[in-house]
Amino acid sequence: MLLRLTTGREFSVRKGQSVLEALRDGEFYLLASCGGKGTCGHCRVRLLEGRAELKGWARLSQKERQEGMVLACQCYPQEDVLIEVPETSRLVVGEKIALGRAKELKGLLQGLQAPVEPALRSVELSLAPPSIQDNLSDLERLKAALSSEGVEGLSFSLRFLRSLGQALRRGQWRVRLSHALGAAVELAPLQEAGPLYGLAVDVGTTTVVAYLVELASGEVLDVGSTYNSQMRWGDDVITRIVQATEGGALMELRAAVLADVNELCGLMCRRQGLQRRAVQFATLSGNTTMCHLFWALEPSSIRLEPYVPGVSFFPPLRASEAGLRIHPDGVLYTLPCPASYVGGDIVAGVLATGMHLRDEVALLMDIGTNGEVAIGGRDWLVSAACSAGPCFEGGGIRHGMRAVDGAIEKVSLGPQGPRVEVLGDAEPLGICGSGMIDAVAEMFLKGVIDQRGKFHRERLGKDPFMREGPEGLQYVLASGPAGDIVLTEPDLDNILRAKAAIYAGVSTLLRQVGLAVEDIQRVYIAGGFGNYLDVQGAVVLGMLPDLPLERFSFVGNTSIAGAYLCLVSERLREEAEAIAHKMTYVELSVLRGFMEEYMSALFLPHTNMELFPTARRLLSEGGQRR
Repeated sequence: MLLRLTTGREFSVRKGQSVLEALRDGEFYLLASCGGKGTCGHCRVRLLEGRAELKGWARLSQKERQEGMVLACQCYPQEDVLIEVPETSRLVVGEKIALGRAKELKGLLQGLQAPVEPALRSVELSLAPPSIQDNLSDLERLKAALSSEGVEGLSFSLRFLRSLGQALRRGQWRVRLSHALGAAVELAPLQEAGPLYGLAVDVGTTTVVAYLVELASGEVLDVGSTYNSQMRWGDDVITRIVQATEGGALMELRAAVLADVNELCGLMCRRQGLQRRAVQFATLSGNTTMCHLFWALEPSSIRLEPYVPGVSFFPPLRASEAGLRIHPDGVLYTLPCPASYVGGDIVAGVLATGMHLRDEVALLMDIGTNGEVAIGGRDWLVSAACSAGPCFEGGGIRHGMRAVDGAIEKVSLGPQGPRVEVLGDAEPLGICGSGMIDAVAEMFLKGVIDQRGKFHRERLGKDPFMREGPEGLQYVLASGPAGDIVLTEPDLDNILRAKAAIYAGVSTLLRQVGLAVEDIQRVYIAGGFGNYLDVQGAVVLGMLPDLPLERFSFVGNTSIAGAYLCLVSERLREEAEAIAHKMTYVELSVLRGFMEEYMSALFLPHTNMELFPTARRLLSEGGQRR
């Protein structure tokens, strides 16, 4: 039997095999945190054609069932079937583009002059076996051997103590001890000790990304990503805080994102032929709300004046306490969160760019759901957050998606209509953040939309790519295996609101520190975009300040990059703590002028065109970008 996707891919299905199993055999992964038992409800797919036996409906509403939604783990094809896989059900593991980027991290380490020297250390020990004359306990004998190697003051879990005697005797008193941040992790007979592995995690409001790393070399072995399952409780951090506190869903929110991380880790370990126990150290980066929800810390004070988080500097946590399914005595380190709306992700960004090491005034813009920004250099750092929403990561956009194979990443409009570039040279499935920015800039320059981001209705009937849709006018960018990919008027509204929040945050923060746009010597653009963002397009959109192109650097997902750096370098982990201590936070919502800046930025590129000479020039030249 054949299992076909609306994207055109096909998979073989054996008799008695579920859709989930058939997809997994073909290395197409779905969220299934219950392991395919039909209890988590994550592996939702839509059955469009063909007969299948359905053995369960856990967590599917009556409406979803009527719309053809089924659980992949409970769906057993009886003949050839056609299914549609929602983007929110997908896990992307081993993605080529992300793996290619991850290889650049070794160069980043070298640029920061940091050796691969993780906080997870190991020491080989040869202990004298006990005798009648030498009757020290096993633990005291181990401590004495560690002391002779310069390792003092480790804590030992009950689990460690229960396995101590057996490990020592099985290894004939020759063992390897691994430890991290003052905690003993594993004692293994020397002949059984294998390589040590780590996990770097970025818990974003919209997406979760994880790297599996071999710690001795710092090599990234595998990459995984998925949508954050907390999106079921809301797109933004405020909604999730309300759900966690007033809605009583704190533990459910924690369980949802923890399941995402564990599923990614498990799949990567299986692909690499590793036991989860081989992963003994993990680092976590995220905004302050995401970190509090991951730890199941009550987050209500984050959204209430004076906007104070419960924790800024998180103590190391045992994996078993965190619910992280790696070695149970493994250690989880969470990057510090300096303020309520500036978290470990922006600390990671500053660390990864190295802007804290230079004299120049630099601007870091993390273009994600929270839209965090930092300005400064060696002597000072000031940060703020401006909620942009999830549109640049695919949320709230009709055909929006993450920057994975099949995402439109570049758009240009010519006499024959739109021309697009698609990640992975695949059939287009949707559009990612860089594609959205390109598309809106092109549509404005070529007269498809006006300065308010509204379609020029008089073009309807003349432009074959503009048409009426269920939500108003829409513009067809490309046709893919699942149908036309369009941008709608509500999509344009979402994009304009997001870019306005980001630009208003930057301009307000600059005014607060007494600087002009021209004073910025370097702009680092962070975010999960598909390829290098077209800076000129983002300037025309009015999201980035109009500065010479050579001042801009695209630095990708710096949150996961910073988590990786803290995973493989103890020196950089300590540096991240110093950055967090140095950073001053500005609460934009209480500043006079922020809302005026935001309202002015709700136009293309801005109500004050004097701020964007590049856009004025391009419009006067007929809208042809270089």
